[in-house]
Amino acid sequence: MSKKPSLAAALNSFDKKPAKAPQEEEREAVQAVQKPPSRKGKKIVAGHFDPEVSRQFKLIGAETDRSLQDMLAEAINDFFQKQGKPPIA
Repeated sequence: MSKKPSLAAALNSFDKKPAKAPQEEEREAVQAVQKPPSRKGKKIVAGHFDPEVSRQFKLIGAETDRSLQDMLAEAINDFFQKQGKPPIA
């Protein structure tokens, strides 16, 4: 008759590290991705608009050969100046 392993031996062979939730693994993977130098020290400023707003930005960008980032910076700076603040975008 073979001897059964002890409970202590079975527990010692078990991985003691708790399993991570999928969301936690995804968050760690996103954090591990290096930001490009152009984004270091920057924050996202965003909003939700009708799809037509996005389409119009794309059309203007194609017509003027400008990026969305450039057009938004111009609009934000215009707004800051209108409010009596320095253009910093």
